[in-house]
Amino acid sequence: MRFGKAARVLRRREFLAVQQRGERLFAGKLVVLALDAGGKRPRIGITVPGKVANAVIRNRIKRQVREAFRAVSADLPAVDLVVIARAGAPTVGMDGARAALAAARDRLARGRAR
Repeated sequence: MRFGKAARVLRRREFLAVQQRGERLFAGKLVVLALDAGGKRPRIGITVPGKVANAVIRNRIKRQVREAFRAVSADLPAVDLVVIARAGAPTVGMDGARAALAAARDRLARGRAR
C-alpha cells in the first residue's frame, strides 16, 4: 500500500509547528509529538538525523515507523504527528515503533475523553 501525500507532514514549517507547539506524547528512543491540525485525517512526519546511523538504517527506521502508523492510524484523531528518532532507535525494531505509536494513540484518546 502506498503512503500518499495526504498522510504525510511535508513542509518544514509544518514540522516546526508540531515541534514548537505540539504535545510530547511518547519519549524514549522514538519521540512522538502531536499537534491538532484540524485536518480530516492523521498525518505523520518522520525525522531520523544522520547522527543516528547510516542511510540504510535510517531508511529502515522510517519504513518501520510508517508501517506502525498504518496499523494505528484508523484509531487516531486528525492530528499531525512528528516522530523523531534518537540515538538508540536502530535497536527499536517494528515492535518498538508500534509500541511508541500505540502509546501516543492511547494518550491522545485519554486527553480527548476529558
